[in-house]
Amino acid sequence: MTRILLTANGAEKLRAELKRLKSIERPRVIAAIAEARAHGDLSENAEFDAAKDQQGFIEGRISELENQLSHAEVIDPARLNAAGRVVFGARVDLYDLDDDAEVSYQIVGELEADLGNGQISISSPIGRGLIGKHQGDEVNVETPGGTRTYKIVKVNCDPG
Repeated sequence: MTRILLTANGAEKLRAELKRLKSIERPRVIAAIAEARAHGDLSENAEFDAAKDQQGFIEGRISELENQLSHAEVIDPARLNAAGRVVFGARVDLYDLDDDAEVSYQIVGELEADLGNGQISISSPIGRGLIGKHQGDEVNVETPGGTRTYKIVKVNCDPG
């Protein structure tokens, strides 16, 4: 498996989800299975089947998170010598020349991307187009909706 890029915040969210699954969800579903078993005949016990399905989902997600975290490379943009350059983890304020609007994105890993919260993947068209550019640059980005032109107004590498 290739390395998985994460910001410190993204890695912490994955660790918190893993902890919740192991300490809360797993014991809860184990108790639900035990209770359903106590009802007797398992061949026609919908509660047992639902609890087993949920257990399978939880165990699969735990395994997935452990795998992702074991291959994660946590990058702190403040430690990079960015000097106004767009790097992984940076927050970038852009002026969209096509729409005459200001937008702000943080460049994050694929697992963290959440456009609604202004987090775009480093592998997205805009992410790829911005990496390595400097504050003040104009950037043409090929998106599925056509070419977009942005001016990089500000690059902030402070994760806080």
